[in-house]
Amino acid sequence: MAYIDPKTLGELEENVVSINRVTKVVKGGRRLRFAALVVVGDKQGHVGFGTGKAQEVPEAIRKAVEDAKRNLIAVPTVATTIPHEVLGIWGGGRIMLKPAVEGSGVAAGGAVRAVMELAGVADITSKSLGSSTPVNVVRATFEGLKSLKNAEDVAAARGVSLEHFAD
Repeated sequence: MAYIDPKTLGELEENVVSINRVTKVVKGGRRLRFAALVVVGDKQGHVGFGTGKAQEVPEAIRKAVEDAKRNLIAVPTVATTIPHEVLGIWGGGRIMLKPAVEGSGVAAGGAVRAVMELAGVADITSKSLGSSTPVNVVRATFEGLKSLKNAEDVAAARGVSLEHFAD
């Protein structure tokens, strides 16, 4: 994956997917912190996610946004959907992503919906087949999106013309 500079993109929108309260037990008692999971995207095919942890929620969100901007990926699209069906796996999270006809909307649960909307995918069907932990769901979704291929890329890899794929 090539690095995408967030400064070259337009305005990036951010969406807080989850905030967890994390407690560490130490000799003097408990240390309370907050962990945030944030997705950022420009709704034009670029999306990223990040995590951050701090003693206050706004600081954790700020750290997560900075991390997300460093982990942007490009999502290949065909019109308003993805090019083909894909299964993304990360840990216990398994996410199936299927292209949908134009106008059907985003049929996805919370974490996957946030990723798809900020990536600019308007029509998609998804199903979570494994863990429902937001971090695993987002990471599995990103693994699926990273494995998507355009027709041009497949034609170049096989050494055939693009017309070979026209049905």
